[in-house]
Amino acid sequence: MTDDRRMTDDTGLPYWKAKSLSQMTPGEWDALCDGCGKCCLVKMEDEDTGAVLATDVACRLLDCDSCRCRDYPNRKAIVPDCVVLTPDTLSALDWMPGTCAYRLVAEGRDLPWWHPLVSGDPASVRRAGVGAHGRVVSEETVDEDSLFDHVAAWPD
Repeated sequence: MTDDRRMTDDTGLPYWKAKSLSQMTPGEWDALCDGCGKCCLVKMEDEDTGAVLATDVACRLLDCDSCRCRDYPNRKAIVPDCVVLTPDTLSALDWMPGTCAYRLVAEGRDLPWWHPLVSGDPASVRRAGVGAHGRVVSEETVDEDSLFDHVAAWPD
């Protein structure tokens, strides 16, 4: 795969190995997202333990099949509690999935074989079974009082 987002001019290494998150261009940053959709799931905090619990309930803007935001440029205005991921905010987001490329790169680890930048195929995330594709429901269809019924264990 020859894609300008994959390689840097000076080292020949994939950009995610050659650059820190803060050095990436907006296009490189956005391309790191594997499209798993797990960061867009409704989360709850256990009041007793402080643990963050993921659900199988997706943000109302997430397309539950493609796992892409329906209005990415305006998401924060539409969903005020949407977390806009940046190199500065990432360290505080310990609930990010262990498979998240942003987290992996920040921790100095490599991207998995199924990541689209490695495989060259966006569908590899779905085939690997690591995304929320087809496994979630929109929060518009779930009563807030039943959220605990939707707590789910997601593979990392």
